[in-house]
Amino acid sequence: MTARQTLQLLRDHESRNVLFIEPDGSWPIVWERARGVHVWDADGKKYLDLTAAFGVAAAGHANPNVVRAGQRQMGKLMHAMGDVHPHALKAQLARELSRLTFERWSKGFRRDEFHESPTPITGKAIFSNSGFEAVESALKTALLATGKRGVIAFEGGYHGLGYGALNATHRQHFRGPFQSQLREFGSFVPFPTSSEGRVPRVPKNKEGDSQRSSLREIEPRLRQLFRRERIGAILVEPVQARGGISVPPPEFLPLLRKLCDQHGALLILDEIYTGFGRTGQWFACEHSGTVPDLICLGKALTGGFPLSACVGRADLMDAAWPASTGEAIHTSTFLGHPVGCAMALAQIREIKRLKLPERAATLGKFLLAELASIKNSKLKIQNSIRGLGLMAGLELTLPNGKPATEASLTAIKKLLQRGYIFLPEGEHGNVISFTPPLTITRAQLTEAVTELKNVLTTDYAD
Repeated sequence: MTARQTLQLLRDHESRNVLFIEPDGSWPIVWERARGVHVWDADGKKYLDLTAAFGVAAAGHANPNVVRAGQRQMGKLMHAMGDVHPHALKAQLARELSRLTFERWSKGFRRDEFHESPTPITGKAIFSNSGFEAVESALKTALLATGKRGVIAFEGGYHGLGYGALNATHRQHFRGPFQSQLREFGSFVPFPTSSEGRVPRVPKNKEGDSQRSSLREIEPRLRQLFRRERIGAILVEPVQARGGISVPPPEFLPLLRKLCDQHGALLILDEIYTGFGRTGQWFACEHSGTVPDLICLGKALTGGFPLSACVGRADLMDAAWPASTGEAIHTSTFLGHPVGCAMALAQIREIKRLKLPERAATLGKFLLAELASIKNSKLKIQNSIRGLGLMAGLELTLPNGKPATEASLTAIKKLLQRGYIFLPEGEHGNVISFTPPLTITRAQLTEAVTELKNVLTTDYAD
């Protein structure tokens, strides 16, 4: 089937809200296959993928060991019965996620910041299919544990589009059409950015320190919400992806941890995008030594199979959720799918074997240095860079300070024609993001940045 035939079938038979198709045929491409850091379209053209397919392919597209694990499992047990008759792999994955999160953290994964715990803290998981379902599991846990309906979330935050998660997803584009049916239990406050990012509404202080100014503005608003509302949880992405690759100052998550402890609320970290090495640590919260009460995981968990998890402290999960008496109050048909669990266990082994968190940390610094060549070039549009590990963004703005959305989208479309897959991020789509497979090489990063610079220089040279 040709790309044109595929797109026509989708025009005819898929909801028209899903896929954007340029009238001139320049967008999208139709994927045929993918391997490592490359994608081939239906016409056989090869592309370098700078998205990892929304961050999923952390260990590379179609990682052979992950694929084999899924294939073996398909031939043995294709499906099990969620919350009724379990299978061994679900138990093994729950155990592994406990080890990677709360057990690691309690044993002192950073011995300069953590003390040894005589009794390691363990974690318990709720499995789901999509990232937003993991978030909704966490929201339910917080309500059961605290009895408080209110949730603090952040401007620019994206936690999925299910009706529960949508209460904490900020962008009006997603919320607006359905607002009349939402319970509106989420309260939004500004998300602070580090010195590499921009916080237009927050002026610099006398010393020019926008980080401290931003946090000074946010803390009183958080405390006011705790006084005014019955807040049971703070839900936050350690780095906002869809929000424009927004990186907060290192003091941000510890501040949220302190406020939750003071007010009897739970700290929920949405690490669906940032987890499994993306930012240069196994989980982004580790950069600031912040241990959450609940962590939401997905995307890179399996490398390509729909599976997500909400992992919480075992004592908290036991206190929140009643023991099953034969009918779970939160479940789904495909809960802890055996193929997904097999692939997740293989994916975790690959991340460890290839030392991908360490690789992302090293390559992330290299990428920011490469992007600085664009930042320092003379262009008619302004640009700024920020990132953490292999999660970086180039923000384009017009001389009047408005988002350069057209420039960003035009550059991304031209790069696609040249064989490079990028995505725009941020509310206005003016942030060109880099979230490649963590197996990408320095040479490939340099190649992609060079092409991006060439496109921008050609169209916007000063």
